[in-house]
Amino acid sequence: MMMGAADAVPGVSGGTIAFITGIYEELIDTLKQFNPEAIRVLFSEGLLSCWRYVNGNFLLALFSGILLSLVSISHLVLYLLDTYPILLWSFFFGLILASTWSVLRHVRGWNTNLVAACLGGTLLAFVITEQAPGMVEATSLMVFLAGMIAICAMILPGISGSFILLLMGMYAPIMGAIKGLEWFTLLLFAGGCVVGLLSFSRVLSWAFHHQRMLTLALLGGFMLGSLNKVWPWKYTRSYTIDSQGGEVPLLQDNLLPGSYEVLTGLSAWLWPALALMLLGALLGVVMDRRQG
Repeated sequence: MMMGAADAVPGVSGGTIAFITGIYEELIDTLKQFNPEAIRVLFSEGLLSCWRYVNGNFLLALFSGILLSLVSISHLVLYLLDTYPILLWSFFFGLILASTWSVLRHVRGWNTNLVAACLGGTLLAFVITEQAPGMVEATSLMVFLAGMIAICAMILPGISGSFILLLMGMYAPIMGAIKGLEWFTLLLFAGGCVVGLLSFSRVLSWAFHHQRMLTLALLGGFMLGSLNKVWPWKYTRSYTIDSQGGEVPLLQDNLLPGSYEVLTGLSAWLWPALALMLLGALLGVVMDRRQG
């Protein structure tokens, strides 16, 4: 449910929540099980054996929670994002900051390679969040590729899939397809998501099992760099339109609280924002401690 609520916020990745709650590695290892062997088990040993092989109970619980959240909690999250954006971003900023510490503290034996991986991940994520959105023609190939790339971003801790769609210039076409129930476009996008999810999960699973410390350092850096996207005090320079006709921030500048008040004439909600940052950070620390 927390992953579904996070994915409703452009800039917050459901993969970050999976990492915080300690299910990330099980998630990518489970997705890796959708392979030719699963088909063999299905036809030779039956549906129940195949269900166990692909860790069906885990996936059912996970995706049921995401779906339930998308039709319930996500509406509250989107309301808060529209009405109290500074407070909501502050909470997520504290949560992701603590989660970054949680990931990096598990890195053992820091050396030049690990530091370079962490710094590289930080720089890459920061550069991505600073990119101006592009504009491409929504061809069948681009829709399929957008699904592949966006879903990979969703399961990576850090940048959200919706933000990647914005950068690719595919956010409005996909949202328009959802609004207009353009089934061909939606099936192409879903097909890209399936291919991207099943292939990229194998890469991540291999990385965790063969280069665990390097992978943790890289992902920790990626989460650190993504904090640029969730900084609470922003000045929006342009918008795009979502499937309901509402405005979604497109180009934004990060500001200090004082500069935000001067430029916008609005309250920076400084003390409530700092309190929610602390609350988010404490929640991240508590979850980390529960994982041991």
